[in-house]
Amino acid sequence: MTDATNEQISRTLILPYLNHAVRMYESQYASRADIDAAMRFGCGYPAGPLTVVDELGPQVVRDQLAARFAETGDNLHKPADLLEQMVAEGRTFADAQGDGGQEAPRLRHDITSVGVVGTGTMASGIVQVFAQSGYDVVYVGRSAEKLAGVEAGIARSLDKAIERGKLEESAKAEVLGRLTGATERDALADVDIVVEAIAEDLEVKLQLFADLDRICKPGAILATTTSSLPITECARATSRPESVIGMHFFNPAPVMKLVEVVTTELTGDDIDETVRALCAKVGKVAVSCGDRAGFIVNALLFPYLNDAVKLLESGVATVEEIDAAIKEQAQFPMGPFALLDVVGNDVSLAIQRELFTEFKEPGFAPAATLEQVVADGHLGRKTGRGFHDYS
Repeated sequence: MTDATNEQISRTLILPYLNHAVRMYESQYASRADIDAAMRFGCGYPAGPLTVVDELGPQVVRDQLAARFAETGDNLHKPADLLEQMVAEGRTFADAQGDGGQEAPRLRHDITSVGVVGTGTMASGIVQVFAQSGYDVVYVGRSAEKLAGVEAGIARSLDKAIERGKLEESAKAEVLGRLTGATERDALADVDIVVEAIAEDLEVKLQLFADLDRICKPGAILATTTSSLPITECARATSRPESVIGMHFFNPAPVMKLVEVVTTELTGDDIDETVRALCAKVGKVAVSCGDRAGFIVNALLFPYLNDAVKLLESGVATVEEIDAAIKEQAQFPMGPFALLDVVGNDVSLAIQRELFTEFKEPGFAPAATLEQVVADGHLGRKTGRGFHDYS
């Protein structure tokens, strides 16, 4: 395809993403620094969306969005009010005052031991993150077999790090020595923070939080890794809603730097600050946001992926051409269809449905082709076929 066509594809998909990020900042849902950091460390983008607006120029972005809006009438293409204001005042996001430059968070609670509930990929990765950072970790699973699987998986991960020269052989035994597996939740009675990473089922999580409330000592922090369920509901299942918070790690947890720290209206400021400080201590980048669908990353990422499917439906370009254009023009590490296949088209569809339900934005309605590939069982890499064929 020509450079002009590639540029047009990129502009069609990237402009609404930038506009959405401006609106997110405008609503004071998250800070400028956190929005940009979330997309850099959560998606591997070379720059955050608000920085990209500055690089392109607010007026250029505004004008191109206005042209798209005139063509489509889609509210997602209507330039954000803040963007219009910035153009009128001749300023950029870099000119914003009072956003960022805050003091580093401090541990307001002593954290010496960590509990993790779950034995899946995410839970295992979180266990490794804390144990590798020097914390004693109690992890709870439903069977001795699942517990052994967690330890074996962490051992393999550490072996790979040793092979790559990123870890000393002696450190492996130290990390594994900090692990204690248990099949009963009562083993969490003395930990300072519990991070749950069980199934994304609200009823199951509510039962868990009620149980943790009974088991855990006063002052213990109760964290959920949910990416889609209301954390406020989990908090209300306890007698300590001020101690409940979201810690949305990204997969694989030992590798990915980002943690979205999600507070509810009930979360204590001391809990929020302690969790952000704890993230820093284990080598993660914490970004702060509130309890609503998608948090920062998914709320910005999945509408863009959904738009890519709609662009495919328009017949303007093929899957391969759209992926190539985005990698070349936007410098994203993966094209949208390659990423959909990695995430899982079923997971992507579920997240897009949640965003549509929460924000009631017509443009967030899941693309028909995304619905179809899921109905056909073409879920991505895990099934051998999605938008791309991996057979």
